[in-house]
Amino acid sequence: MKNYALSNRELAESLFIVNRHAKTAPEPKHLYDIKKYTIDKLLQESRAKKIGLHFSDHPKLSQQHSTLLIEIAGYYFHIPANKQDFDQLEHLGKVDQSYRNPKPKLSLSKAKRILYRYLNWEQPVKKQPAYASQSRPASSFLGQRDVSLWNQRRRKHN
Repeated sequence: MKNYALSNRELAESLFIVNRHAKTAPEPKHLYDIKKYTIDKLLQESRAKKIGLHFSDHPKLSQQHSTLLIEIAGYYFHIPANKQDFDQLEHLGKVDQSYRNPKPKLSLSKAKRILYRYLNWEQPVKKQPAYASQSRPASSFLGQRDVSLWNQRRRKHN
């Protein structure tokens, strides 16, 4: 990867892609971890801004709760709010459903590479699917006379 500082726009676009995939992934924990650590680091570096609190569209156990709205280079993200956020930030009410982040043209793998680089994380080694490591079945026994099936005894030829 190129050796230059990543712009806020590149990071925001990468976060958008990771977040979008996390919402539909069968195992989203790692993608949400990438999002959380990236936003935390951007906030520490003052490259992201806390805007306010929104009511969540997905209440936990039928309990209404609020999420923190974060802005990064014109992209908006929600993360769980902490106690200080409630004391320091305005509550904005319901989420504005008419607003959508711009859709970048970026693959998930490239977005993850960008965020791993920003976080100084190692790219995880891809696991080979179980079927790839299994040996191939023995060649067919068709046409061979002296082969018996596993559950049949050999007959003695007189």
